[in-house]
Amino acid sequence: MPLDVPADNQFIGPRRALIEAIREKGIADLGLLRHFDEVSRHLFLPEGVWPRAYDDAPIPIGFGQTASQPSLQAWYLDVLRPSSRDKVLELGTGSGFLTALLARMADRVYSVERVRELSQRARATLDRLEVRNVALMVGDGTIGWRKYAPYDVIVVSAASPAVPQALIDQLSDGGRMLIPVGDREAQTLTLVRREGFAVTQEPLEGQVRFVPLLGRFAFEEGGA
Repeated sequence: MPLDVPADNQFIGPRRALIEAIREKGIADLGLLRHFDEVSRHLFLPEGVWPRAYDDAPIPIGFGQTASQPSLQAWYLDVLRPSSRDKVLELGTGSGFLTALLARMADRVYSVERVRELSQRARATLDRLEVRNVALMVGDGTIGWRKYAPYDVIVVSAASPAVPQALIDQLSDGGRMLIPVGDREAQTLTLVRREGFAVTQEPLEGQVRFVPLLGRFAFEEGGA
């Protein structure tokens, strides 16, 4: 991939420290860890925050949004296990870093972002890295992207008061979705599975805090 080599080399140490931090959080899959080692997170972030790019922490990216904590993203991927045959829907493109990781694991990735500027920034970085199996759309993520449904994996990177039925309807038979469910202050990651007409929702351990999922079937902008 055509990287800025000097800038990339200066982050080798911090990147390896991040990999170790992810391992300490219980992610042992070497293939998954390799993706985090080979995708340069700093390239997806505003240059002003590059010194913090490989901290295992959320990073502000503007427009009231954040790039999620890498170990949490690794946990998402470890739970969902996208395969090379899978079609993935991502809601909340954000910086595009998780999008790039998904693109390495899945066949196709369709990612929806409500903030046009973030979508454009992510597209520019993905193009720079020659990531070709990702389609981006600016729109309301709570209604998904019906044109390309059903999806084997749905990744929701923002909090919703409940699992939107529109997203459940876009899961394939055998599909799975991970979504933070709760109020604006705290959420529980919920694993949704679809087997035929049966849909299960399994709350996973621990609380998280994501930015709110805004749209028709989640939180209203400016609402409580």
